[in-house]
Amino acid sequence: MEWWCLGLLVASLVQAERELLNICMDAKHHKKKPGPENKLHEQCSPWKDNACCTANTSWEVHMDVSPLYNFNFRHCGVMTPSCRMHFIQNACLSECSPNLGPWIQKVSSSWQKERVLNVPLCWEDCEEWWEDCRTSYTCKSDWHRGWTWRAGKNHCPPRALCRPFPHYFPSPADLCEKIWSNSYKATKERRGSGRCIQMWFDPAQGNPNVAVAHLYASHAISQQFSRIAFLAPLLLLAL
Repeated sequence: MEWWCLGLLVASLVQAERELLNICMDAKHHKKKPGPENKLHEQCSPWKDNACCTANTSWEVHMDVSPLYNFNFRHCGVMTPSCRMHFIQNACLSECSPNLGPWIQKVSSSWQKERVLNVPLCWEDCEEWWEDCRTSYTCKSDWHRGWTWRAGKNHCPPRALCRPFPHYFPSPADLCEKIWSNSYKATKERRGSGRCIQMWFDPAQGNPNVAVAHLYASHAISQQFSRIAFLAPLLLLAL
């Protein structure tokens, strides 16, 4: 009887792993379930075979003041095009990817019920993002909160000075980890390693983030199984 119960626990862990894969966040603009979207716009197009975003969402993330969240990327003047491309790609990953399940966390917010935390980004993604934004300006290191909002758009808070990005983000890791309140974690892993999430990838080669999500989901579930396996003999003795 007791081993039958343990079998049920193992089965539930397997199901839990499946639930971490190929899912969409419960957030304002995400679809309920991922699926094909043949008309995704420009930088979001790598996800067209299986996406959590709609074509309309993919269009709106390319706008300087996106109606998705009314976020003003020109709060310190016009961003360089090369810098802006990284923020578009970041938004495409966040809105379109069905491979972020292992890092989804419940939150209490007026515009989302879930967010991601510590998604392990490949080093090149952080490094190139930082390098391409070095000559653009901002006035804050955490873009998730602390803005002054007027007419529905974000502005720099009082006495916050516009400075080049390296003033607020001294390193690529600072940029990746601070800018969206630890949504991302900078890693030393390289693209193609199978151990980090890529913001940029060639869809002709397939989506590398599928395997990464599997890896991290399996690791999370194996940790839970190890704890259960450790406690099982004690529970059996108690019974």
